Amino acid sequence: MKRGAAGTVRGIAAAVLAALFVAAAGTALHRQAGPVAGVEVPWGVVAALLLLASVQLWLAAWSRSIIPTAVAGVVTYAAVGVFSSAGAAKQLVLGDAAGNVWVFGIAAVTLVMLVAASRLRAGRPAAAAVAVEPLSPR
Repeated sequence: MKRGAAGTVRGIAAAVLAALFVAAAGTALHRQAGPVAGVEVPWGVVAALLLLASVQLWLAAWSRSIIPTAVAGVVTYAAVGVFSSAGAAKQLVLGDAAGNVWVFGIAAVTLVMLVAASRLRAGRPAAAAVAVEPLSPR
């Protein structure tokens, strides 16, 4: 197997494992809320989506490809779909506001992370940009 192909397979395998973790942790986290000035604030869904975004960005940086980022989004969405389609007594993601933001937020975060990862991949590393540009005398 070529070195690039092995890296892609390794990136996809890592993305699947990471996505299953994010789906389980995010599903457990998305219903959390805490009182702020007497109002229940649903902070769990924001934390779950930030977890997904950080894992997707880490996968893109680690693998130097956007393919694992896309795989992580698709696998997370599919796993959460399985969690939400169980029977009434076993359903982990409900059809309320927090559940809808978690489910549909996965797709939105994945699209944003794909754009961010492709822009990061297209640009030069910051150290190379600094090394290329000469210092201007003041």
